[in-house]
Amino acid sequence: MPKEELLEFEGLVTEILPDARYRVQLENGHQLVAYTAGRMKKNRIKTLAGDRVTVEVSPYDLEKGRLIFRHKDERAGSVARPPQRQQFRRR
Repeated sequence: MPKEELLEFEGLVTEILPDARYRVQLENGHQLVAYTAGRMKKNRIKTLAGDRVTVEVSPYDLEKGRLIFRHKDERAGSVARPPQRQQFRRR
């Protein structure tokens, strides 16, 4: 039996909640609570309030979702990044 198709929506992170959860306002006005997908954790992608994200939602529970993608913003390129620490090589 095939797995149910997940619904994908775009939204805006409005609030950061405890336990790595986020309150997301979808484009259609619906609000839900979402957690970070494992691939985003693995690649250390940080999500802040005000970020545009793509959320995957099960058709059975439309109040919960999973953040699967953080969209790049125009403002992200203009913000100065802190200098990175120098990497040392072992010989």
